[in-house]
Amino acid sequence: MEWLTGFNPARVQQLIAEEESFKTFFEQATLNPNAHLITGSICGHKVQDIENPLTQKVRYLDKLVDELAKGKKMEKILRTA
Repeated sequence: MEWLTGFNPARVQQLIAEEESFKTFFEQATLNPNAHLITGSICGHKVQDIENPLTQKVRYLDKLVDELAKGKKMEKILRTA
């Protein structure tokens, strides 16, 4: 999450405690300039083809969590190696 959003763990916990929406969460985030390198399908949709900017950011996060949970390295998720 920190790589994608720029939020440290304490800030993420604060946003959770404040029950912020995904919209507010991503409005306050500084999205990593390499986020566009996250590709592939999540929930049957290719993240690189999602047109709604907020939905795409949420799916970037979904994709990172899903792939990291499967044990993939960040370089593989970002398709840089």
